[in-house]
Amino acid sequence: MTTKAKYQEVLDLGEALNIKDGNVTEENGVLKVKGMAKTQYEKNRLWDKIKEIGGDKPTDIMANITVEDESIYAKHTVKSGETLGKIAKHYYGNASKYQAIFKANTDVLKNPDLIHPGQELVIPNL
Repeated sequence: MTTKAKYQEVLDLGEALNIKDGNVTEENGVLKVKGMAKTQYEKNRLWDKIKEIGGDKPTDIMANITVEDESIYAKHTVKSGETLGKIAKHYYGNASKYQAIFKANTDVLKNPDLIHPGQELVIPNL
């Protein structure tokens, strides 16, 4: 199996995330991946996939992923049935961090208990 084939799921995720300026080369059994993610959350998703496949310190892949907008962690479009707590749990692993999301979106949200499908929320860096 080539290194590129081994990490195909990472490349597929990069395409799904619309990573900009993507470049993939393979040299001496090492896959070199380069590109720009929209947010830190997308960069983290790519690194999580790399580590899932290659372990915590893979030696057969080198990734240089930059972030286009470092002022936020992510952007999120509210789906039916979601709460700020569920969204906070998804991005931060802790539902009680919902207040940070509320504070970052007071231009859109007037009450943390009232969010609606289709609203675009900023997920702030903590």
